[in-house]
Amino acid sequence: MNERSLLKDWIMESQNIVFFGGAGVSTESNIPDFRGVDGLYHQEYEYPPETIISHSFYRSKPKEFYRFYKNKMLFPDAKPNPAHLALAKLEEMGKLKAVITQNIDGLHQAAGSKSVLELHGSVRRNHCTRCMKFFSLEEMISSMGEDGIPRCTCGGMIKPDVVLYEESLDESVLSKSVAYISQADLLIIGGTSLTVYPAAGLIDYYRGSKMVLINKTVTPMDEKANLVISGSIGEVLHDAVGV
Repeated sequence: MNERSLLKDWIMESQNIVFFGGAGVSTESNIPDFRGVDGLYHQEYEYPPETIISHSFYRSKPKEFYRFYKNKMLFPDAKPNPAHLALAKLEEMGKLKAVITQNIDGLHQAAGSKSVLELHGSVRRNHCTRCMKFFSLEEMISSMGEDGIPRCTCGGMIKPDVVLYEESLDESVLSKSVAYISQADLLIIGGTSLTVYPAAGLIDYYRGSKMVLINKTVTPMDEKANLVISGSIGEVLHDAVGV
């Protein structure tokens, strides 16, 4: 039996599936991988991306932060791809209990997934740092002034609910992720290099015998996985779920 047929069988016989995904899930929606060729980490900017998308840079140079953020991290027209749709279908079938994602684009929810844990936040949630008023992605973009900084009517700066460098991950999201992964009978990991911590460390909590890794490149966890499939995450999940 080949790898894809085995994955399909495992999905059919499982009732507590958890999916853990990274940037590779969204590249098929034309959102660049942060570390891929021509991705965020290969752009020509005055400062390294790690510096620009840090909390201290956001505070000290908001104009430059938002110029980069708008140009390189916002893709309001992106649509869910077959991977997102397949996962939403699995949840609808009662098999998938949670999507744990490192992505900030909100495409899992756009595809119909309801149980989504966003480790690094979401560009679709934004709040005024002064009065805490909520702004959608579209409202945040339209509130950008001539200097490119989004501001509330109260004058406060609007900050995206995205975990920046130097900021901590949400403890409640982490603890829920640990609970889901530790109870899963099938853990599917896709589109992630498994090199970004603490997020990547979450898969160590899996206690089952069906850990599946779907990725286009080799990861540090390949040897620990029970099944490794090299290929397009959208294509593999589409075939396995039959969306």
